Amino acid sequence: MSVVEMAVRPQLADVAEPHVRIRDLAVRYAADAPLVLDGVDLDLFRGETVALLGSSGSGKSTLMKTITGFAPIASGSVQAGDFDVAHLRRGQLRALRSHVGQVFQQFNLIGRLSVLTNVLTGSLHGAGPVNMLGTFRSADRRRALELLDRVGIAHKAGQEARSLSGGQQQRVAIARALMQNPRVILADEPVASLDPKMSRTVLELLRSIAREEGIPVLVSLHVVPLALAHSDRIVGLRHGRIVVSGRTADLGADQLAPVYDIDENEGDE
Repeated sequence: MSVVEMAVRPQLADVAEPHVRIRDLAVRYAADAPLVLDGVDLDLFRGETVALLGSSGSGKSTLMKTITGFAPIASGSVQAGDFDVAHLRRGQLRALRSHVGQVFQQFNLIGRLSVLTNVLTGSLHGAGPVNMLGTFRSADRRRALELLDRVGIAHKAGQEARSLSGGQQQRVAIARALMQNPRVILADEPVASLDPKMSRTVLELLRSIAREEGIPVLVSLHVVPLALAHSDRIVGLRHGRIVVSGRTADLGADQLAPVYDIDENEGDE
C-alpha cells in the first residue's frame, strides 16, 4: 500500500535541519526473525510535535527505541543530533540517552519518594558522586521546583509520588524529563492510562513544551482524534512500514484509515 504523502516539513521559520534523521531503517531482533521495521524514513524538527499512530505490533515502540539505541538496527541509518546511533559505543550511548527525555505510559516514578525528588532524578546523568548519593545541588532544586510550577503541580512537591492521581504523576514524569535539558522528547503512549480530560491536558503540555523550548516531541498514540488535535504532523505505521505521513492540518480520518486497516491477529510491539 502506498504511503499517503503530504508536505512533511513543518512550517517553522527557524528550522534548518532535522534534529533526528532516520533513513531506510530496518530492524529485526534476531537474524532469522522477520523485520519489525522496514524501510522507515522519518525526520523530527525542533519545535514540532509528531504523533506516531499504529496498532499494537505496528512497530511504534521499536521505532522509538532505535532513537536511543535500544533496538538493533539491521540496516539504514539513525542520526540523533551529532550521534550516529548505529555505530555508538557504550559510553556514547549513555551520552545519547542523557539527551533524550522519555515519558512512559506507567510514569516510572519511585512512589515512596517525594515529587520533588522524582523530578531531581532527571539531573542524575550530570551529577557528581555526592549527588548520586542523594544530595542535590541548590541550583538543581530550584530548577526542579520551577519545572513543577510549569507543569502545574509545584504545590505537590513535598508529597509522595504515589499519592498523586495518574494525570498528576504523568506531569511529574514530564517535569523529570525536562530536568535532563533534553534535545528530544519521546513519549510512548503517555495518555493510555488517563481519562479523556487529563489526556488532553498532558498532550497540550507536551505540545507547548515542544514549541516554547524548541524541542522535537515524538508521541505514540492509539486514538486518532487526539493525534489530530494535538500534533503538528502525523506518521502512521502498519506492519513496520510508514503508510501515512503528513501535516496534521492536511489529514483527516479518511486519510488515516490505512493505519488501522489491519489483521486482527497482528502481534504485540
